[in-house]
Amino acid sequence: MVVTGVWEPIPLEEADRSIRVVDVSSLRLVANTFADLLKLDASLDLRQRAPNTIQGDLSIRGGTFGQTLVLLDGLRMNDAQSGHHHLNLPVAIDSLASIEVLKGSGSAHYGSDAVGGVVNFRTRRPEASELRLRGGLGNFGVNQQSASLDWIRGPLSQQVNVSRDFSTGFAPNRDYRNLSASAITYVSTALGWSNLTLAHADRPFGADRFYGNFNSWERTKTWFAGLRQDLGSRTNASFGFRRHTDLFVLYRDRPQVFTNRHASESWQAALRRREDWGGGMFQFHYGAEGYGDRIESNNLGRHSRARGAVYASLDTRALRRFSFSAAVRDEVYGRFSHQVSPSLAAGAWLGPNWKLRGSVSRAFRVPTFTDLYYQDPANRGSPDLRPESAWSYEGGVDWNWRGELRAQATVFQRRERDGIDYVRASPSDIWRAANIHRLQFTGVEAGVDWKRIQFQYTRLHGAQTALGGLQSKYVFNYPVHSGLAGWERLWPGGIATRIRIGAMERLGRDPYAVADFYAARAAGSWRPFLQLTNFGGAVYEEIPGVAMPGRAIVGGVEYRVPLGTK
Repeated sequence: MVVTGVWEPIPLEEADRSIRVVDVSSLRLVANTFADLLKLDASLDLRQRAPNTIQGDLSIRGGTFGQTLVLLDGLRMNDAQSGHHHLNLPVAIDSLASIEVLKGSGSAHYGSDAVGGVVNFRTRRPEASELRLRGGLGNFGVNQQSASLDWIRGPLSQQVNVSRDFSTGFAPNRDYRNLSASAITYVSTALGWSNLTLAHADRPFGADRFYGNFNSWERTKTWFAGLRQDLGSRTNASFGFRRHTDLFVLYRDRPQVFTNRHASESWQAALRRREDWGGGMFQFHYGAEGYGDRIESNNLGRHSRARGAVYASLDTRALRRFSFSAAVRDEVYGRFSHQVSPSLAAGAWLGPNWKLRGSVSRAFRVPTFTDLYYQDPANRGSPDLRPESAWSYEGGVDWNWRGELRAQATVFQRRERDGIDYVRASPSDIWRAANIHRLQFTGVEAGVDWKRIQFQYTRLHGAQTALGGLQSKYVFNYPVHSGLAGWERLWPGGIATRIRIGAMERLGRDPYAVADFYAARAAGSWRPFLQLTNFGGAVYEEIPGVAMPGRAIVGGVEYRVPLGTK
């Protein structure tokens, strides 16, 4: 059942938008981090500065990383300081059940930032009481350990996870240390389900050339608390609080030259309700939401802002063949400014195997505090930036043959206004934040899945003359061609394997291909695993000037201890 980009959970094949679901539970043993799973979609551009989601940026359909909204169980994780921190999730891969990706505008559902798309990380509800211990070693000084406890007693389900991941780095000043701890509680009551999440992450890392020709160092910390509560079968309330700190040192060996300390806090609250009309043929959804952001920084200063929103949507499904939804959201920010985000989507089954779908929607993004106020020797923000806005259009066809062979194709276009980017006139100039008046991205994506074999391809074309001769830092680093081939197999003896080959050509740069292989025993108490990444030894950069590692290997074992039945 899909919950992202829809108002009520529906089967994936009933969705009228382009949505992809990655089943983390079935792939956890043949993946290292959730970044490995985000690479299973050719339309997702994960631009990492180091492996294991160290300062990774996620773009969808050519949008910038700031135009991707990241959710954890439907609660916003985007950082008001900088879009570079959106993927600083405080939970490990073992805490997740699935990753749902909505491609295209999602502002009618989720408000600001959902311009290129939405990624919702959904935590899992324990199915049995057990303890899992995991350890692994690899080259580049990799040392990994994790422990996960699932505990079920009557209506209470508890999941506790702690993990750490160390590396001395594949190059000087590219070391990192990931630490995370989380506790997720599910309780069934007379009102419905309650879901409480408490999580923390600590990530220090060498940041050589991450933001220019500097041997930088950085440490980020994230604290998160989220609560979701059913209030009967038709009403839901949620609340979330996130605190994020960022210690940035421009020269690691000379911290006294330039050091920034940022601390941002955000809160969110929502109340949603559904009404059923016409015997369930029509569903009317409405609600109100509130958001607040605050930052205290020696570089950015002290700032705060608040936003409020109301929304309404009408969904209908008829004759098991036709579906239609219309939604509108009005989000108010500042004293008098507001953004209206409408959305229309429709689908029609032409037969038992064929479905047509299409949508049109509007999205927007308010600038981050870094966009507005940041200053260093190579970059300047601008307090006069206007919010971004965009109209997105898409049409697609899905084909399903007996559940064994699936194919889909989608044509999409996004027309942006006042896009935010950093630009400069020459390599000797500094980067300055600016609004780009008009941008346009058009693309096509296609995919085939057959018995756990998949092929995907995405083609993207941008309006490359929009800058008038200025150099762009982020917008025009998009992939012109992106494709992947993947194969998953469960062999006799419970051995699971996964192979992925991804190829990419970015605008104005040479193409490259990266191949990964994962294997693990998927049965029994002792489950050894082996991970080979970039085993072809490709030399490539996802961020210009930031080299990525060559061949890497990690091997280890997971031990499972059953703790009894429910």
